[in-house]
Amino acid sequence: MHAIAKRADIIIIAICATLIVLGMAILASASSHLGTIQFGDPHHFIRHQFIFGFGAGIVAFFGAMFIPIKFLKKIAFILLLLNIVGLVLVFTPLGGDFGTANRWIQIGDFQFQPSEILKITFIIYIATWLTSKGKDRKKDFTEGLLPFLIICAIISGLLFAQPATSILVIIMFSALIVYFMGGIKLSFVAIMGLLGIVALGLITVITPYRAERVLSFLNPEADIRGAGFHRNQALITIGSGGLTGVGYGRSTLKIDSLPEPAGDSIFAVIAEEFGFLGAIFFITLYFLLVYTGFVSSTKARTDFGRLTLIGFSSIIGLQAFIHIASVAGIIPITGIPLPFISFGGTALVTFMAMTGLMVNVVRNA
Repeated sequence: MHAIAKRADIIIIAICATLIVLGMAILASASSHLGTIQFGDPHHFIRHQFIFGFGAGIVAFFGAMFIPIKFLKKIAFILLLLNIVGLVLVFTPLGGDFGTANRWIQIGDFQFQPSEILKITFIIYIATWLTSKGKDRKKDFTEGLLPFLIICAIISGLLFAQPATSILVIIMFSALIVYFMGGIKLSFVAIMGLLGIVALGLITVITPYRAERVLSFLNPEADIRGAGFHRNQALITIGSGGLTGVGYGRSTLKIDSLPEPAGDSIFAVIAEEFGFLGAIFFITLYFLLVYTGFVSSTKARTDFGRLTLIGFSSIIGLQAFIHIASVAGIIPITGIPLPFISFGGTALVTFMAMTGLMVNVVRNA
């Protein structure tokens, strides 16, 4: 454990680079057929990911790695406020029109997803807020739990309206972990946990498509051509890989039947092309990245550094778990991308910036 903490920055960079390089290769395979059908170009998605995801992400990574921690704490509230404004703007004419979802801001040909960036700004804000001097954020209801619940309610309402339920769950659960590790009263944890369960239950009940996903998960054979189609095809794709896979680029189900092979179901493509052993390899990479983040948090010199590492490690771990578990049929289908690998420029930039901040905190906080 001590050896990992001592070299945590190098380990984080190495795992991040490995996931990005392998992710680009996997995305090229998973998206080539879609690119040909939709744009007449098999390289459309990988080119977009490389330019707008990796290109912007490498700038974000180094910027995050070298930004002064004290300055970051000073602008934490401003960053969160600007992010909340972005969440509002998706409902204005600046919001891109993508079916029933309002998650993007589009300016000309440029578009980005404010809810993805919230994974960084909210964790930084919570870590700064909990470690601010002169206020009892951990034990006092009016100075701690009440304002925390208010800001969570505002953000949750905006994410629910988009809708971005999976992102909402990941961010709020990670924030709760940070709050708990910050030393709050157990009664506060119980209150927030209960409110979260009730809210998630109500959201599921009042929105038919979410309820349909849960029902199809509980009874997957009831409608395998409708609500259960995505889950069923993902499981068939995973099972087709066997122990060692069919080989890179040789997946057939990504072409014929698997929904969202470049995004929500990309882990199924990994499992088919690289088999059980390949899938375990990728799971191990995520585990090592998250484990390194948590171990390094125990050696952080400041409470801000400790809580930030816990928060970012929780975000990465939860998102990877939810994506893999939903594709594998362990939980209902969620539509959440796999960190560093699934198609999505904003998501890749966000996770690269997040790992850059983790390295920064390990070295300086």
